[in-house]
This record gives sequence, C-alpha cells and structure tokens, in this order.
Amino acid sequence: MSSVHVSLGEVAAALALAATAVAVSAIQRARLEGEIGLAALRAFVQLTAVGYVVKLVFEQDRLVFVVALLVAMTLFGALTARRRAAAVPGAFWPLLVALALAAAATLGLVVALGVFAAEPRYLVPVGGMVIGNAMTAAAVALNRLGDDVRAEAPRIEATLALGAPAREALRPVMRRSLRSGLIPLIDSTKTTDLVFFPGTMVGMLLAGAAPVDAVRLQLVLLYVLLGAVALAALIAVTLAQRGFVTAAHQLRELGATST
Repeated sequence: MSSVHVSLGEVAAALALAATAVAVSAIQRARLEGEIGLAALRAFVQLTAVGYVVKLVFEQDRLVFVVALLVAMTLFGALTARRRAAAVPGAFWPLLVALALAAAATLGLVVALGVFAAEPRYLVPVGGMVIGNAMTAAAVALNRLGDDVRAEAPRIEATLALGAPAREALRPVMRRSLRSGLIPLIDSTKTTDLVFFPGTMVGMLLAGAAPVDAVRLQLVLLYVLLGAVALAALIAVTLAQRGFVTAAHQLRELGATST
C-alpha cells in the first residue's frame, strides 16, 4: 500500500473551494462569509494540533497515552454536546457517561473479538470516530427529549397524576428521542456507496488499498458505529429523563434550563 503525502501548498490550493463558498455567500447575500472563513481557519488549527498529538501518541506506542487521549475526547465531546441539549437539566453528566460507556463497550468488544489490535494506530482513529458519532447521536436525542418534554408537559403531568411512574409517563418522548438520535446514522448506513462514499473507504482507496479491503474495513466501522450510537443515545436518554422528574414522580418546574 502506497502512502499519500500532501504538502501545505496543496492544502492552500484546496482553499479555492472554500473561497467558492465565500463567493456564493457574498453573491447571494447570505452573510455567511465570516462563518465560512472562521470554520476553515478553525479546521486548519484544530486538525494541525490534533495531528501533532496523534503523532506523539503513535511514537510513544503506549496504551496509557491512548486512554488519556480518548478520555480527553470524551470530555470535550460531552461539553460540546451539552450546548445542543440546553433544555435538559444537568445534561453534561448523562452525556459524559453515555459517551464513555459507548466508547469503552464498543472498543473493548472489537479488541476482544480480534477485529482490531490493541494498538494506538487502530484505537485512536476508531475511538475518535466512535466518540464523534456517539456525541452527535446523544446530543440530537437529548435536544429532542428536552423539546418534547416541554411540549407535552400537560400530558405527562396528567399521566403522573393518575399514578403512573415517571418512566412510563415519559416513555413516548423517550422513544421519539431515541429514534431521532439513531435515524441519521441508520439512513447514512443504508445509502452508503449508493449516495456517498464514506470517509474511511475513500481514505483507503486514496492510499492505494485494494477496493475489497476498503469495503470490508468500512463495513466493520459502520457496524461498530451503529452499536456505539445506539448505546450512547439509549444511555443518555435514560439518564437524562431523571432530571425532569422528582423522587416523588412529579414533573419538575421547566421554566429554566440547567446544564
């Protein structure tokens, strides 16, 4: 397999496409020029910094550094997702637990099954994909949960007043929240290679890997991500719903949000 070397000049040349996005925004007066420029700059700075960190982890070749990096990614992911789940009281801790358990369970399983070796060059990129997708799914699920609980507060309170436990009263909104978190990845999985080529497969093909090997690795990762996303969304919704009710199975005051 040949390696791919990209120079800074080639990266700079690719900015022409970002400039095209800026031009489209300016011509159509969408007022997104600043956002596009900031996004391009942040992507360059963040990816460069992460690249050096990953390079250091690879050079050290010690699991303790891999675990430290994954823990940092999980913490940052929970903090990022919390912003989208502002309507959920105490959303940070359910998100943190959900991301940590989803990452630990899926990575532990693929290592135990022998799919990937317990080495930095496998655990770091796969762990990043797992945590990133789990973060998105959990954030979407909790965002839907917060909105639906507020929209259906009268029905939930009436159900609780009839003696139903909190989990039963919240079950319909929990079910919809879980679906919201899972559907995007399910849809993208169903349309893989029909509507778009996933990133891992593209990367392997660009690096010179055989198409069959690229396809098989992509399938493994898709299945891993499906499991991780399902676990993260389920754990996040299950833990977060407790923040809406009291120990006496009464709906809390929802006028203010807390994170």
